Amino acid sequence: MMRVTNSMISRNSMTNMNKNKVNVDTLNTQMTTQKKIIRPSDDPIIAVRALRLRSNLSELNQYYERNIPDAQSWLEVTEGALENMEKLLQEIYTKCVDGSTDVKTQEDRAAILKDLQSLSKQIYSEGNTDCAGRSVFTGFKTNSQLTFLKEDAEIKYEITEPFSYKDFEEKRYYSNLVTVPNSTQEVEVGVELEDMPEEHVLTRVRLSYEDLEALEQGDLQFIDEDGEKQQLHGSTYWVGNRRGQISVTTTESYDDWAAGGFQIGGGEVKVFKETGEVVFGKDVANYLSSQKAQFSIDYTKQGFDEGEVRPEHYFDCTNITDENNPITYVKENQEIKYTVSFNQDLIINTQACDVLDASIGRDVDDLTNAVQAAIAAHDKLDKLEAMKTEQQYSSEEHQKKLDEWIEAAKKEATYADDNMQKVYAKGITKFQDHMDRVKLAKTDLGSRENRLKLTENRMANQQTSFEQLKSRNEDMELSDIIIEYTAAYNAYQASLQASAKANGQTLLNYL
Repeated sequence: MMRVTNSMISRNSMTNMNKNKVNVDTLNTQMTTQKKIIRPSDDPIIAVRALRLRSNLSELNQYYERNIPDAQSWLEVTEGALENMEKLLQEIYTKCVDGSTDVKTQEDRAAILKDLQSLSKQIYSEGNTDCAGRSVFTGFKTNSQLTFLKEDAEIKYEITEPFSYKDFEEKRYYSNLVTVPNSTQEVEVGVELEDMPEEHVLTRVRLSYEDLEALEQGDLQFIDEDGEKQQLHGSTYWVGNRRGQISVTTTESYDDWAAGGFQIGGGEVKVFKETGEVVFGKDVANYLSSQKAQFSIDYTKQGFDEGEVRPEHYFDCTNITDENNPITYVKENQEIKYTVSFNQDLIINTQACDVLDASIGRDVDDLTNAVQAAIAAHDKLDKLEAMKTEQQYSSEEHQKKLDEWIEAAKKEATYADDNMQKVYAKGITKFQDHMDRVKLAKTDLGSRENRLKLTENRMANQQTSFEQLKSRNEDMELSDIIIEYTAAYNAYQASLQASAKANGQTLLNYL
């Protein structure tokens, strides 16, 4: 039998009391913190699970509390801008419907002109909308505006603009326009039959800008079957069994061409830097349309007006303002994505080139020019008819000559009214297409907003679930801790009492 000494009893008592005391201390700490562990060594399994849950919850909170609200803000700002764009385009569309009707007074034309001039300044301004200082329609270039906010006469770009046979359109040009005579001598000149206003219906393509720098024949190119660019000048075209060579002219000024009666040969192509137009002869236009031709034209433009779109958002171009430090831009799809959930990205931006065609401003210019021409033509007619009542033109000869002037002015007014009606009728289709693009963008944006809302709801549920899992892994119920603590404290007190009795007497008390 093993001999138990007093020292052994004392040591065992101290050990047991200390264990009970440690247990009381541990439960006291848990009661204070309401956590299962204080340090990883307390329970490595709980610690590892806690690290994983905290990491997942931190990532989820980043999505739910930051990324998703930021994405929602961006989408809401974009939606508001798109709605404003649609309203503006709807107003222009309404003007097109109004302007395409037959009967118009000078007051009607002036009202249409005033409204168009006001709307034209707002067309692209919505494209400059920003969210927290970041432009929402300019792709990755969020620090850049869509348009020039003020006139810049110094900035210079080399631009490559693509177009195709689908961009061919009829344009009416008018020669021999009336100049109202200011004296009896000018009235006496009269208007010969061959000097009457004349209409010329030609095929043209309108570039996105006017007032271009000098152009070369090789700047106008077509895309061959292999996708390579070839010079249009000197290339072959066919009319039936007859073959010809295309001649591109870039040096003739628009004013000289107009003074010559807008003449163009069947195999000619004329490029006018002043108006930014490419005019095709009849034979060339028919041939290129039959070939479904694709083109590009390289040009340089220096100086941009307030409200004009910046070329880098629509075309391949190079900013050569500083010739020693050119900046090259390549047109590409620039989608900004936010990570809104685990392994889920959402495109938040809408690019201007998908919503606003670069030609909208030029379309409004065509409408404006057409109504201005009609207003000017009727003003000439009114002035000439008023001149017939003036004393200085009361002679029979002057009255006869004024009738010639009035006949010419009436013809010009008839042409102007007809052109205005046709341009505005064409504008109905154009601006319906522009509105359709905006509506399509709004629909796409709405679907992304719906997906984001569903993701937000799922993230909210996941956040709650992860919080519960984290709490279940780390936290303790206060009532459970109190019960355990009370039991541990009682055990500790009992051990103290038992130890006091066991160690109160030794063998020496009996000797």
